[in-house]
Amino acid sequence: MARDWGAGSIGTALARAARRLAALDETDPRLEAELLLAHLLERPRSHLHAWPGNPLPEQQETAYHALVERRLAGEPLAYLTGEREFWSLSLRVTPDTLVPRPDTELLVELALELIPPRASWRIADLGTGSGAIAAAVAHERPACRVIATDRSAAALAVARDNFERLGLGTVECLQGDWLEPLAGRPPSDLILSNPPYVAAADPHLQTPELQHEPLSALVAGDDGLSAIRRIAEQAPAHLRAGGRLLLEHGFQQGAAVRRILRQAGFGQIGTHRDLAGNERVTAGRIP
Repeated sequence: MARDWGAGSIGTALARAARRLAALDETDPRLEAELLLAHLLERPRSHLHAWPGNPLPEQQETAYHALVERRLAGEPLAYLTGEREFWSLSLRVTPDTLVPRPDTELLVELALELIPPRASWRIADLGTGSGAIAAAVAHERPACRVIATDRSAAALAVARDNFERLGLGTVECLQGDWLEPLAGRPPSDLILSNPPYVAAADPHLQTPELQHEPLSALVAGDDGLSAIRRIAEQAPAHLRAGGRLLLEHGFQQGAAVRRILRQAGFGQIGTHRDLAGNERVTAGRIP
């Protein structure tokens, strides 16, 4: 049965997989087919392009078929391959971590605009997950000291592995809820976070891909703002005078997040839009 499915060669297996994956919305089926097979064969995609006529053993066809079917069932591509690129960095991801999104690169861009190139700032990334934000900032600003926090020991283990593989020795991992691990530490110059911001009853949680991701990294109370409120309330005590807080949030939450930051004592509050024109990141400064 698997032999009929893949027709015995790399090229025909890829073509069949791409036709199957075309059923998914907002995907590049050929690219996903290639990424899955390259992962399975432990070869670069260029190998698939160079040797499309090479035979694909039946055992590998069967395994490839299984990967494609898991993808069709909604399992994120990053979980199937075990990696995701973010800020041109290859990160390991697992079902214990949220899959890094391109939208989050806006948070990194804004942070880098604030941090002078040779600055030795103290920076905290709250709820680091796979470590994507901390890794990107540490990679671009190697003189800075970055603390990455997460309450999930499993997620923090993934982040720590990513920092070690990327040679980012300036990042320290601390387990705990949001700012709690920073107790007793010197104040930060900048605090960053992509916290959960989906409301508990949001219908998007029923989409197949989100059902595979950790719920605790997605949902934040009935209105999706409970984590943002907690961070905003606690952050002033952990920021130096003039320090800043940058928060990613949902595209309809900009006004609410600005209000939360004002109530917490922040000034110079502003919201930045992503490439789609949606309000995505709100920043505030401690006087």
